[in-house]
Amino acid sequence: MDTRLIGVFDSGMGGISILREMTRILPGESFLYYGDNANAPYGTRPKEEILRLSRGVVSRLLARDIKALVIACNTATSAATETLRRELTLPVIGVEPALKPAALYGGNGAILVLATPATLRLEKFARLMEQYGQRALPVPCPGLMEFVERGETDSPALHAFLKELLSPYRGTDVAACVLGCTHYPFVRRAIERELPGVPMFDGSEGTARQLKRVLEQANLLSGAANGQVLFDSSDASALPRMRALYEMEL
Repeated sequence: MDTRLIGVFDSGMGGISILREMTRILPGESFLYYGDNANAPYGTRPKEEILRLSRGVVSRLLARDIKALVIACNTATSAATETLRRELTLPVIGVEPALKPAALYGGNGAILVLATPATLRLEKFARLMEQYGQRALPVPCPGLMEFVERGETDSPALHAFLKELLSPYRGTDVAACVLGCTHYPFVRRAIERELPGVPMFDGSEGTARQLKRVLEQANLLSGAANGQVLFDSSDASALPRMRALYEMEL
């Protein structure tokens, strides 16, 4: 039995979509979620800068004696996970665009992969494309995560942004859409409005189940009936929006 906190971080609030799934699958665990809102977004930054920022967040979480680390950010996972696994002795779990389940879902149409520019250009995504990307069309979405950061999940400006972004694919043969940034599940309904009837895939459940497997293998499960969820941020003004997103119905 290990009742220490599990550290979870993202460049901002998107990782809360992963956090929600982890608390559903592991209700007895306690989590500390850290959003680096003061430095968001990571998705347009160089790899070296993303790694530096990620290390800074991890040092804050390690000071709270976490037992495992979840990088709930596709961009930070791509840029920093391999390095952090070499540097840390605790389990490190990352996320990735859910291209594999989308590719296995079926159909012959294109698979749109919505993600940040950094996620799409880094080596981890290139390896994923080699395995499952025969029908994938990467769609860089600079600016989309900022709507979630501002708390805009159903605004006219968001719908106008998505209409312009996705208009080239409306009426074409699209078999699936991958929400390749942890922010995007919070605007899923707005995306579905522009791509009616297209199945949506994100990595939340897969990440939560991987965390459970790792904790079981390392004998790190808490054994408690109920855990707690704590929030922290490099921008304290973001904390109320974090809690609101955590409680939001998707």
